[in-house]
Amino acid sequence: MAHDHAHHRQPVAEVPGWSLLRLSAGQRLGLATGVILLLWAATLAVIV
Repeated sequence: MAHDHAHHRQPVAEVPGWSLLRLSAGQRLGLATGVILLLWAATLAVIV
């Protein structure tokens, strides 16, 4: 049985949004390091 409704797709944006996939390896490493440092700081703030 065929689909009775048509699949409407979103138009592709000319300027796509921000994506981790477009970051270089160094940028990903820097972002990960920043997140880890933020988590450590939050953990220490709770403990102290």
